[in-house]
Amino acid sequence: MQAKAPLQDLLAVSSKAKCLKILEGIYRARFTDEKMQKLVRQNKGGTFHLYTAGHELIGVMSGEALEQGKDWGFPYYRDRAFAIGLGCNLSEIFGAFLAREVPHHSGGRMMPDHFSHKELRIPCQSSVVGSQFLQAVGIAKAARLAGTNEVAYVSGGDGSTSQGDFHEALNYACVHKLGVIFVIQDNGWAISVPVEDQTAGGSIAHMAKGYAGLTVHEIDGCDFEAVDGALSAAVKKGRSLEGPTLIVAKIPRIGAHSSSDDPKKYKTEAQTEADQKRDPLPRYEGWLLEKELITPEEISALREKIKEEIETAALKGEEFPLQEKERALDHVYKEVDATFIQTPEARGESVVIMDALNHALDEEMERDPGVIIFGQDVARGKGGVFGITRGLTAKYGEERCFNTPLAESTIVATAIGMAVHSHFKPVAEIQFADYFWTGVNQLFNELSSFHYRSNGEWHCPVVIRMPTGGYIQGGPYHSQSIEAFLAHCPGLKVAFPSNAADAKMLLKSAIRDPNPVIFLEHKALYRQRVFSANPEPTQEETLPLGKARVVREGKDLTLIAWGLMVHMSSEVAQKLEDEGISVEVIDLRTIVPLDIETILTSLEKTNKALILHEAPLTCGFGAEIAAQISEKGFEFLDAPIQRLGGKNSCVPYAKHLEDTILPQKEDIEVAARTLAKY
Repeated sequence: MQAKAPLQDLLAVSSKAKCLKILEGIYRARFTDEKMQKLVRQNKGGTFHLYTAGHELIGVMSGEALEQGKDWGFPYYRDRAFAIGLGCNLSEIFGAFLAREVPHHSGGRMMPDHFSHKELRIPCQSSVVGSQFLQAVGIAKAARLAGTNEVAYVSGGDGSTSQGDFHEALNYACVHKLGVIFVIQDNGWAISVPVEDQTAGGSIAHMAKGYAGLTVHEIDGCDFEAVDGALSAAVKKGRSLEGPTLIVAKIPRIGAHSSSDDPKKYKTEAQTEADQKRDPLPRYEGWLLEKELITPEEISALREKIKEEIETAALKGEEFPLQEKERALDHVYKEVDATFIQTPEARGESVVIMDALNHALDEEMERDPGVIIFGQDVARGKGGVFGITRGLTAKYGEERCFNTPLAESTIVATAIGMAVHSHFKPVAEIQFADYFWTGVNQLFNELSSFHYRSNGEWHCPVVIRMPTGGYIQGGPYHSQSIEAFLAHCPGLKVAFPSNAADAKMLLKSAIRDPNPVIFLEHKALYRQRVFSANPEPTQEETLPLGKARVVREGKDLTLIAWGLMVHMSSEVAQKLEDEGISVEVIDLRTIVPLDIETILTSLEKTNKALILHEAPLTCGFGAEIAAQISEKGFEFLDAPIQRLGGKNSCVPYAKHLEDTILPQKEDIEVAARTLAKY
């Protein structure tokens, strides 16, 4: 019987295998970088290249430190070494570099090195510096809610630490003790801006130590033992549910920022030479030789083997086809697979919008344990500033209805992370639509295009609720109507109900929709019983997004509105009806998708259109409706399309000033009479 090898010998063999595997990864990363530079010069299809030389050791080792298919990776665009270390296919990496249709990544929809791989748990990454930090925190929060010990790795350059999202991410991860490993690959430059112009004190590590619960490692990112120790400790801490770690790895950037950059314009020869001397590749080779883990002959043989592997991968990358141009519009939205039910005869007692919304959230949380609610002041006894989420924390617990920091970017970005984790359906509340602007980057650049950018591999079923609108004396910061901004962003759906029944059914449909939905709620209608109260729909009733409602029939003109304007229009229409002017009122119910068919059907009958909204008239959503009517229904018109909206001003606080800026019933009446007489 063969004697067992001593434990120390087994560990040595294991350590040697690990070290050599890392060397292979470094070679793959370095030689891939060099091959991509050649392809750019040969004009083979890759027109943009990001240099990664100098970043290989920290990147490869970070990928190797994670458990493939369990842990999550959010590598930034210079972290190709991480993608290689985690297991991304080299042929696909070259295919993505050449903008080809590859099984993962983006199918030519994104620039190179914007990694995406569902099997390896790399959510779709973007060009926006620092946007990935909060999304990684959202993943880690979802892992905690799911009761797992997954960790989330997220990397960035030293320039990314100047972004507010980085600090919001550290704060949130520390508050919730999340298993996030933040790795800052500090090469001293943010393109051409040196660290002394970026970071007070020379390193983000100094100021980050102020976050309670954050372990900070400031290391030489070209030193195997330092990197190994920091990563091992970080993974162990994350798996133990003890909180986040920040690793600031000092490394060189050997070469330019990208193929369109010339470092000679801002780096001295001495700085370039200093970076070359810090190159982690020869240093790691020297360390392996010193430890007698490899011989010079083995290094030469391994180099040649990996170079051949890279050449083969590059050729295979060129073999991937380009995506057909006919598919350019695929995956803007994920297809909805749902059945919508309405049973008006079975509805209950009359409720106002705020109660209808509360009941919708309650019923959806009961139906689907993946529905989670968070935002500013939404939890416990407060239930949001308007009371929409009241009672939900008490009923479903702190893990399913909880407060967030007062940071809109945090709210949107963590919702993205939670949505892509698994079965979670985040319903986030922005306290006022007026304050969503600090979350615009995550909303417009990240959430809206997530499905498209990943070529359909990922999707984000997020609902973001926002109280909106004026007529409440809220002043400039509590009265904005933002639907036109939202409608301009492909990938978002936008709902804007005017009554309790629609609000309940639309919110339930929004939660079940696989796409991101912005749910606008007019503040002046929350408690309005005269205008907006309806018999409450049953638990089973839903309403498709994109279907308008004809509120009242008419034959002389069509009045198109949404939100509070629907009720003002209806009042005016009733008054004009008594005088012999028949006005048809259409409630859009959703801004995106827009039900232009219902509008055109009405205009075929009335031949005149008046579009009403409270947002400023210039570039309001009414302009889009008018354009579509002109393009698709011009032959129906007997008069110019008319628009009535708020004046081109922010909304003032004083009541008489607010009334001057926002449309009043008298304004609607004048506009309707004038159009009817045309």
